[in-house]
Amino acid sequence: MNGVFDTRAGTTYDDEIVSKYHFPDRYLSAALDCLGSWILYREPRRNGGRSGYVAVAKVIAVEPDPARPGYSYARMEGYLEFDAVVPLEGPDGPFEERLRAVEPTRRGAALQGRSIRTISSADFGAIVRRGLDATLAPINARRLELDPIHVDQPTRNLLEAPPPDQARRIEQVLVNRRIRDAAFRRQVIDAYDGRCCVTGLRLINGGGKAEAQAAHIQAVADGGPDVVRNGIALSATVHWLFDRHLISLTDDLGLLVAHNRIPRELSSLFGRQMERIILPRDPAYHPHPVYVRRHRERFAG
Repeated sequence: MNGVFDTRAGTTYDDEIVSKYHFPDRYLSAALDCLGSWILYREPRRNGGRSGYVAVAKVIAVEPDPARPGYSYARMEGYLEFDAVVPLEGPDGPFEERLRAVEPTRRGAALQGRSIRTISSADFGAIVRRGLDATLAPINARRLELDPIHVDQPTRNLLEAPPPDQARRIEQVLVNRRIRDAAFRRQVIDAYDGRCCVTGLRLINGGGKAEAQAAHIQAVADGGPDVVRNGIALSATVHWLFDRHLISLTDDLGLLVAHNRIPRELSSLFGRQMERIILPRDPAYHPHPVYVRRHRERFAG
């Protein structure tokens, strides 16, 4: 069954929600109900949370915490953050069926003690579709490379379906690599304001598409997630070098270059970024040290 997992910063739980969710065993039965299914992450308002559904992931295992009796882990894959926070309520009321039958003043209390809970597939699909609204919007197809030139026919069929049909087929959307890449691209390019973090160039064409590309730091094939902190914005040539580990990053986010393996005429691309690449203004989007280290382990310098 689909589910909702509440998450918030500043707790004592050993969470890393991209890959694991830590919880007390009073929720074990509900977590097992979600095993093998997709779930929503929701941040409550308390402790500075964003008060809504923020991401989706799939539960692939539930296992006891060997170091803390009475607690367990849900192991996750396929994490994808939404384009924007989806509030608890839409135009027609709460998204979750259990809240639609509760008086508005009692809805917060109705979620107390339900940090892990199941949700109907219809409600799940409606929330995820709302969360990916910007990615799936036809107006953004060109800049996200979801236009007919870039997608195959099955993907095109998904994209051209009305939103209610997309919601009913939401698991197909979530595993579609083209759509996931588009969501990742939008998040990374927006975080870097369309600017290559190495060359400093910011070129936007008439359709609003940035010349810069979204590069995974730890490759998807190596287990890297589709999250902004596992991405950087790079121009096409620099992206090619980065994917082949001919350039990489230091812990201080300076540039490492395999000069002996790169043509000399490309050296002008790197400018002053040997000291530090150009980073997003928001530190929350800076490359995560774990993904940087994993990329550097394969650096060819």
